Amino acid sequence: MSRVAIIPARGGSKRIPHKNIRLFDGVPIIAHSIRTALDSTLFDRVVVSTDNEDIAAVAREYGAQTPFMRPADLSNDHAGTLEVVQHALGALGEPYEYACCIYATAPFIDVRYLHEGIAMLEQHREKSYAFSVTTFAFPVQRALRLTADGGLDAVYPEHRLTRSQDLPETWHDAGQFYWGRAEAWLRGDTLFSPLSMPVVLPRYLVQDIDTPEDWRRAELMFAALRMLAQSNG
Repeated sequence: MSRVAIIPARGGSKRIPHKNIRLFDGVPIIAHSIRTALDSTLFDRVVVSTDNEDIAAVAREYGAQTPFMRPADLSNDHAGTLEVVQHALGALGEPYEYACCIYATAPFIDVRYLHEGIAMLEQHREKSYAFSVTTFAFPVQRALRLTADGGLDAVYPEHRLTRSQDLPETWHDAGQFYWGRAEAWLRGDTLFSPLSMPVVLPRYLVQDIDTPEDWRRAELMFAALRMLAQSNG
């Protein structure tokens, strides 16, 4: 069975310049994703989809392949994961049974969860995807919004007085990886739908990195996890 890892890494990040190759724990952050994909031994190829020569050079340095450059129309702020994976599968020009999209800014990605995701897809032939999720730390039904006059209001007024413990648990995309059948990617099956299965991560392994504040929080979390691992021998 053939599997390919596709790591999207465009060069146009605005909120964190050069985000995909900025140093995180001493190496370009994309190196964490590349190394984990390679260490998993799950993939026939680990490919980086980028429009940027600097990112491509770093990707090759850490063992990934860059057999094509991504076109400009798929490298802007509006390009979606589905379209980028579809392009990569087409550009590779060879058939794969499975494709796993791994985000370039996912330093907490863990081999065991990649293995869990592919195992789920192999066991459930009727499903298209398996991807990383985690729980919201606070009930989303009790979310607040800022009003035009600077006050606060409930996003869901019907739950103003509902106790937190009486609300169902909710989940969100952990932003690390998306296993899928290649045919599902190419067909355009919807990710956030009953066609997908959850690979559940603990919240302490999840941090979306979109802003400088996110980056700093991720660094602190990463350092804390390392200290914990060292103390446990």
